[in-house]
Amino acid sequence: MKDGDENAQVRELQARLRQIGYFDRAPTGFYGTMTGGAVKGFQKKRELPQTGSVDETTWQRLLGMTRKPTAAELRPATSNKLDTPDPRCMTGRVMCISKESRTLAWMIDGKVVSSFDVRFGSENTPTREGEFKVEWKAREWTSTIYHTPMPYSMFFSRGQAVHYSADFAARGYNGASHGCVNVRDKAKLAVLFDQVKVGDKVVVHW
Repeated sequence: MKDGDENAQVRELQARLRQIGYFDRAPTGFYGTMTGGAVKGFQKKRELPQTGSVDETTWQRLLGMTRKPTAAELRPATSNKLDTPDPRCMTGRVMCISKESRTLAWMIDGKVVSSFDVRFGSENTPTREGEFKVEWKAREWTSTIYHTPMPYSMFFSRGQAVHYSADFAARGYNGASHGCVNVRDKAKLAVLFDQVKVGDKVVVHW
């Protein structure tokens, strides 16, 4: 396993590293810089080559120290820890959205005002990455394509929006959006909706 991989084995790796204190967030299944750093820390403690990638020796050593993760460990319902903000999030008013930590941080001038667990689109309907602006908002909206309710929608990229998802609230990470950024805390999102203005920045990054 190495940087850029995204699969069930990576999710298991992250859950096992979390069991022994090397990975401090919910498993995502994506092998990014945080996973690489956790693997390096594990390798250093065991005096293995610090590659940041998982070879057979590293994997077997980890298997010997951990147990098979439960379903709850692989997809925990707990709130996710915020990622380090992308540099583009450090100025102005911005919804800073990390795919790796599955979080949204509402930031003003580099300071986090509030944060949320979020989920994204599937492989077939991915959430676009990059820097955008809030184009328009709708307190009540129903998808014209999928005919599902999208309360507190803040649209940022050709139909993709940050919005409340009852499905995310009910099923957690067992589901996915059609490309939008789903939020499961409706009351908290209602407050954010009133704070965010059309024209505010949106950054979606790994």
